[in-house]
Amino acid sequence: MPKEIDAIHYERKRNSIKTDVTRFGITETKKILGFHKSFPEYQETPLVNLKNLAEYLGVKSIHVKDESPRFTLNAFKVLGGSYCVGSVIADKLSLDISELTHEKITSDEVKPQLAEITFVTATDGNHGRGIAWAVNYFGSKSVVYMPEGSSEERLRNIQALGADASILNLNYDDTVRFANKMAEENNWILVQDTAWDGYEEIPTRIMQGYTTMANEIIHQLDGAKPTHIFLQAGVGAMAGAITAFFVDYYSEEEQPIIVIAEPEKANCLFKTAKENDGKLYKVTGNMDTIMAGLACGEPCTIGWDILREYVDDFVSMPDKIAAKGMRVLGNPLADDKKIISGESGAATLGLVAEALENNDLNWLKEQLHLNQDSQILCLSTEGDTDKENYRRIVWDGLYPSF
Repeated sequence: MPKEIDAIHYERKRNSIKTDVTRFGITETKKILGFHKSFPEYQETPLVNLKNLAEYLGVKSIHVKDESPRFTLNAFKVLGGSYCVGSVIADKLSLDISELTHEKITSDEVKPQLAEITFVTATDGNHGRGIAWAVNYFGSKSVVYMPEGSSEERLRNIQALGADASILNLNYDDTVRFANKMAEENNWILVQDTAWDGYEEIPTRIMQGYTTMANEIIHQLDGAKPTHIFLQAGVGAMAGAITAFFVDYYSEEEQPIIVIAEPEKANCLFKTAKENDGKLYKVTGNMDTIMAGLACGEPCTIGWDILREYVDDFVSMPDKIAAKGMRVLGNPLADDKKIISGESGAATLGLVAEALENNDLNWLKEQLHLNQDSQILCLSTEGDTDKENYRRIVWDGLYPSF
């Protein structure tokens, strides 16, 4: 009988030439943080110290970065989308991104130029909403395609931001290909965090945008250092960017153990790590997982180049682990702060709680070196971006693989 949770330990390469991470490091990304701070809606999202949960689970500390308040959009994705859109527009106007002020983009000189630009993307929801928000802010146009099975609520949220958005009869990766085709045919700008040969500059900029979360975390930890960082992954863009940031920030001797978590129905990074033969492995067909934001079958090449060098463990897990994370975060112990976390957002905390509570997973606990001295960092990357589905899972325990 197969394990419900499967994990691969991936030995880091030491004393060898590795993928450069400085473009995602603290020095290079200070300007990106400054760009995000220039938005009137900017606020540092909370890093929540779940001290009672940590004591209950037998570890030293658990911190969760709560991205639900991010720019009022309930998810982190806008960080990558806004920085990418902003940098593309700055390039077109021959400006440094620091010069892209509200006064500049609303000026009589610049505003008509921005209105002629159309951005297009594929999304399960959060990325497209972030792109639509950023494009609307700059006064340009956006077209957003969503894969089959996407939430109607997420579609409406994107349309409310002025995007021409629709759900296609395609899976996520085929939707990306369709968006790329439309960009080529209509001279639109494709803004996708999935990278492939020949399409890497824009995904890199999106990934760089995500590092604002890590810059904030360093400030919020105030000198404390996590022993473990758990990151959820779809294509691996966010996970790659955050991994790169912390690898750049800490010395090799100080580097935390980094664990990547994926849904078993869309575990392309896990499969690639398991084969470990230099090739990228895809998951095809209908990826029917509740973790919609992670339902991606093809790895991001830039992300994988980082993850294969610096990640310690890849974990493939069933939907019920993410559902557990949603319940744990939404029902805190004692005076721990409540966190409303969606299916993809709660994936890593669910994994941490299950590994520490379930005696059948002692093998995983040992593999991940989890013990009473562990200081754990998780990212809750979204809130209840699909409120109906959130209630169905948390209230009724209903989801496709139940």
